[in-house]
Formats: sequence, structure tokens, C-alpha cells
Amino acid sequence: MHNINKVQMLEFPQHGDERGHLVIVEGTKDIPFEIKRAFYIYGSDKEVVRGQHANRRSEFVLINVAGTSKVRVKDGEGNEAIFCLNRPHTGIYIPTMVWKDMYDFSADSVLLVLSSEHYDPDEYIRNYEDFQMEICRNL
Repeated sequence: MHNINKVQMLEFPQHGDERGHLVIVEGTKDIPFEIKRAFYIYGSDKEVVRGQHANRRSEFVLINVAGTSKVRVKDGEGNEAIFCLNRPHTGIYIPTMVWKDMYDFSADSVLLVLSSEHYDPDEYIRNYEDFQMEICRNL
């Protein structure tokens, strides 16, 4: 089974009343890993493409807490899928060894990224051809 088949949309518990809404995201409960790192992306123009890498060890959940963006995932063998992140109570789970591109950011987009690992530049694959070769070696 390719890891791209494990990519999935997640819906998080939300609570609200006349005061507003509260969305809860807990590691190992609402997402399939313990959260070791969180960061967010904002101020990206509509034409900007972020990500453009795969990770050997890190799993991610991406949530547009404000605005919208799209995420394209690829498996290195010609299969791809596009997800639209447009609700602050949903996110996309991306397992290891899946190529990801984030793009089409709205002007008010704030993309929250939750990671299963601390940052390690050595586990990133930043060249798509290198990613494809590594995928072929692991088949």
C-alpha cells in the first residue's frame, strides 16, 4: 500500500455558542501522532508554492485556521490528489514519504502545520527526482 493512500481529511471536534467557536486538536487522539512541532504559514501570495518536499520520518497534519489553501500530494509513481483546506475544523493528514505542495493561498490564509518530529533537515527530500528514486528503491 502506497503512503498516498493513507492521506486523509480529518474533522476535529468543534464547540460553539453565541460567543464564537472553539476547535480542539489533541495529539494521539484527534491526529494519529504525538505533536512534537507546530508552525504556521501566512502572508503567502496566491502564486506562491510552499512545501515542495517529502519527509522520511515526519508525519504532518495541515489545518487552515483562517482563509483557504490547496494541498497537492504525490506518491512518486504518477499518482496525485488535491485537497482544499477551507474550514478551520478540518485538516489533512500526510504520512511519511509523500510529496506535498501547498498553494493557492487566500490573502487571509493561516496554515497551521503539526508535525510528529522535531525539525531535522537531513530527513527532508527537496528534489522530486531524488524522491522518485528513493520510492523506487523501497518497492
